Amino acid sequence: MKYSEPVIQETFLHKLEQFNPGMVWLDPTNHVTAMNDVAAQLLGPAAQYSMGVDPDKLLGIDVLQMHPEKSRDKLRLLLQTGQDGSCPMKSPAPVAMMINIPDRVLVVKVSKMVGLAGVVGTCMIFYDLTDITTAPAGAPATARSDPPPRRLLKIPVYRKNRVMLIDMKDVVRFQADGHYTTIVTADDQYMSNLSLSDVEARLDPAIYFRTHRSHIVSLPHAVELVMKDESVSLMMADRQQTVVPVSRPNTAQLKELLGIAQVSPKSAADKQNSPVRA
Repeated sequence: MKYSEPVIQETFLHKLEQFNPGMVWLDPTNHVTAMNDVAAQLLGPAAQYSMGVDPDKLLGIDVLQMHPEKSRDKLRLLLQTGQDGSCPMKSPAPVAMMINIPDRVLVVKVSKMVGLAGVVGTCMIFYDLTDITTAPAGAPATARSDPPPRRLLKIPVYRKNRVMLIDMKDVVRFQADGHYTTIVTADDQYMSNLSLSDVEARLDPAIYFRTHRSHIVSLPHAVELVMKDESVSLMMADRQQTVVPVSRPNTAQLKELLGIAQVSPKSAADKQNSPVRA
């Protein structure tokens, strides 16, 4: 049975209302001044994991120091949004953020707090969506390794003041967009704050394949393998039927995953410029 988006959204919002939100108060320089117990339980391990900061010493710390280096620029932009009435980017930074320390999925909302003298600080409110958006990766961590990232079942995105959960089965492909990633379904597209490499680490490699440094595809949504001259591309089942490039080092592995036998150079020349149904 296929549910309409309003029903899915209503169910998610109902679940969201049942969560206890984490709350963190920041001063004008983004140092932590207070937090509730939910925030302490989530951010304490995160700070210890990333910076070796004692969970009992979170008050007074710069909130950026509680996140990995690669996440700080995005969090900094999020904190800057609304300070001067405009966003520092051409388009607003996504509010749905995945924090991978220690492997959590948090939806973060930032609000500037205004007093008699103007902006006096920031309130960060977040929900832990890990249990409803991910599943264990299956491979246990070894004594010398970090826990493997949990597999994504749904990916949170923020659009028009709404948090949406995109079902991974509906995702046709992912495309790098600077330090962000565009998520493409059959009839729409969304922006995620994650980099393409961050996304790749959380995908099932039996279903998703990185064809190129800028592209990851869902193999069940592949339409055609297009071979032209010496290049190989993959047509996808999105609205535009996008043709995604396949880098030469990845071609053999892709053909193996699609069950397409390798051909001899002579046969390849005979079949040159012909599409192959995936």
